[in-house]
Amino acid sequence: MELKNDLLLRAARGEKVERTPVWMMRQAGRILPEYRAVREKAGSFIQLATTPELAAEVTLQPVDLLGVDAAIIFSDILVVPEGMGLPYEMAEQKGPIFPATVNTIADLEKLRVADPENDLGYVLEAIRLTKTGLAGRVPLIGFAGAPFTIFCYMTEGKGSKTFSVAKKHLYADPEFSHLLLQKITDSTIAYLKAQVVAGADLVQIFDSWAGILSPEQYKTFSLPYIKQICDAITEVPVTVFAKGAFFAREEIGKLNCAVVGLDWNMDITESRQLIPDKTLQGNLDPCVLYSSFDQIRAEVKKMVNQFGTQRYIANLGHGVYPDMQPDKVRCFIEAVKEYSA
Repeated sequence: MELKNDLLLRAARGEKVERTPVWMMRQAGRILPEYRAVREKAGSFIQLATTPELAAEVTLQPVDLLGVDAAIIFSDILVVPEGMGLPYEMAEQKGPIFPATVNTIADLEKLRVADPENDLGYVLEAIRLTKTGLAGRVPLIGFAGAPFTIFCYMTEGKGSKTFSVAKKHLYADPEFSHLLLQKITDSTIAYLKAQVVAGADLVQIFDSWAGILSPEQYKTFSLPYIKQICDAITEVPVTVFAKGAFFAREEIGKLNCAVVGLDWNMDITESRQLIPDKTLQGNLDPCVLYSSFDQIRAEVKKMVNQFGTQRYIANLGHGVYPDMQPDKVRCFIEAVKEYSA
């Protein structure tokens, strides 16, 4: 189906655009009362994410209600370990929890490489339903977590301020670490390829915990696995978003990806110099959306002026926060459209 609005894909490929495309990480979420109504109907986050009809419904909401230039499938990066045989629970106010963890070769041997259709078919069905619902209005983004970020959750069993258990493995048992990272990578490649077949027009890799690694560790335990994914996904553009990895921007820019996402701590001018041949995405501090409408417009104008309107996808430097007002979010989106045209 031909896209009516293909700004995101043209920007990702480095083609000329009439204005900068804009979307937001976590745009399908708790900022919208319409999302909260569906979430309540589902009964739990995991039930919502694993029910294709409901996941498709909340994926479409920001397109209908906020006017973004792309939809991103409603799911979670932790469906990959679940597909590998390590189920998780979502505790209210606490986040994801894995009842079992992977910390030995014996634990690792119990895991499988995820089979997308059998183990993660509900995500693929949600993508197919969403594509039907979008009817070509905007592109659909698929995604997965970067192998190191998934490794953190699988070894720790939950979120952490330090991820010291995960990092301990890197130093104390690098052989185990590489074996687990490779298994995650193999699962992720198969999963993302299946998302593309189901209808994803672009895929994004989220390395949420990249910033806890030293530059040397990042080159050893994260970049090689992200590189495998980028090299394998040739059908659609790939975005790499490594939060906190300001030290690895130049190396990320050399990956076989189309777009590099920036967080708000990454200087825009410096990033353009380090990554001259890629489209950049980002990077407004989400907390700007707590300020006045006038200040939001001023900050967006400053950001667009620094990035320029070409080879650029406007976004926040991280996901939108659940207590933000939808009108402030709309102000951000409308300001990007106004100042980049």
